Amino acid sequence: MSLPALGSFSPLTSLAFRGRPRFVMSGRSKALSVAPILTKFQKDCDTPLPVLRYVADAMADNMRAGLAIDGGSDLKMILSHVDTLPTGNEKGLLYGLDLGGTNFRVLRVQLGGKEERVIATEFEQVSIPQHLMFATSQELFDFIASGLAKFVEGEGNRFHLPPGRKREIGFTFSFPVNQTSIDSGILIKWTKGFAVSGTAGKDVVACLNEAMERRGLDMHVSALVNDTVGTLAGARYYDDDVVAAVILGTGTNACYIERKDAIPKLQGQASSSGKTIINTEWGAYSNGLPLTVFDREMDAASINPGEQIFEKTIAGMYLGEIARRVLLAMAEFAPLFGKSIPEKLFTPFVLSTPDLCAMHQDVSNDLQAVGLILYNVFGVESDLSARKAVVEVCNTIGRRGGRLAGAGIVGILHKIEDFEDVKLGKRRVVAMDGGLYENYPQYRRYLKEGVAELLGTELAKNVAIEHTKDGSGIGAALLAASNSIYRT
Repeated sequence: MSLPALGSFSPLTSLAFRGRPRFVMSGRSKALSVAPILTKFQKDCDTPLPVLRYVADAMADNMRAGLAIDGGSDLKMILSHVDTLPTGNEKGLLYGLDLGGTNFRVLRVQLGGKEERVIATEFEQVSIPQHLMFATSQELFDFIASGLAKFVEGEGNRFHLPPGRKREIGFTFSFPVNQTSIDSGILIKWTKGFAVSGTAGKDVVACLNEAMERRGLDMHVSALVNDTVGTLAGARYYDDDVVAAVILGTGTNACYIERKDAIPKLQGQASSSGKTIINTEWGAYSNGLPLTVFDREMDAASINPGEQIFEKTIAGMYLGEIARRVLLAMAEFAPLFGKSIPEKLFTPFVLSTPDLCAMHQDVSNDLQAVGLILYNVFGVESDLSARKAVVEVCNTIGRRGGRLAGAGIVGILHKIEDFEDVKLGKRRVVAMDGGLYENYPQYRRYLKEGVAELLGTELAKNVAIEHTKDGSGIGAALLAASNSIYRT
């Protein structure tokens, strides 16, 4: 996934007044209405059942093509090399490290097997100084190793490492890598504002292991995973019915458990379980999506035009920006905010998805929160009719995004299920994480609505969409346990 999950996504962030911007004057008539633009936008975003069914079927077809041969579809269908999933029998002290943005998170967990499961857990979040985002590979990983060492020093009496063993850690690394085994992966490139020198083309696990050695930290990386795979592993530990995981935050991705004999590009490679986790990179999907002129303009202006179209339609990085572009078109066509167009309305990404989410949640008679956010972001006074139009724009974007995400989930289920067991009452679970899913209730509702429409009421009763908060960190630690160098 090209972007991290939005763990700090809060729809009511920063509602303090910020001062007035300059305005661009307009000579538009008050008689003009924004209704034509809104109506066309709603029509172009519509997701009736035939559209959802097409997306679900095409998603499954793209998955099959990506499994047949590398480059066979928009979906990369990357092998995670996770062939051994947690069973609940794991015991001992394990660590997790989650690096996916401007912070890294470390945790430790004491596992007690089937009876006790997770006995104790502790975590800490460390901010990465901005200069280290542009430093050398050694400087960055030495800083991370130092943070790990300090965390290890704080081990309390609840945590016990068996004598003669190294501490083992699962490493969640949410940057593009070419993973070559469960405990190695070559960095393709840094993203998310990082420009660290000397790492591209190197094994990131080796970089971390070497830094820990320099720090005198007796610790070994036993598993390298991305956040989606970690979420699946963490959820599966508690529930054997989990078959897939989806991240919906700033960016989006999905992974699922696949039979190895259903992966032609593996060419006969075997594993003891006969299964593995596939990282779909579903953000790159693009077939049959209901796109508007605003989506196309946003895509054309992006750093990766023509790429990650599904992500740009359903993920938190982009929903607020789509809304801004619609509101700008409305303000240029009719006096949405009075006789002038606020200059800030021309600024890309000035309207965040948490702002959109907060406006969508406003159910007050006068839509006071909507008015406050419009004033804070754009510096405009707004009447009730303008606020209602804004809420309609938010609803249209949230509805399309949620329902398309639901169609993607059904596409994954169709790829791995014939649904015969489900029809007989067998339960299937999709684990969800990410700030967008967690903090946007209307989006969640539309997602589940889309899943239910596609599956039908009876079948949908046996498919659970369950939130697994911060599951990737503990999932990485659990995968370190199930792939331990000491396992027998």
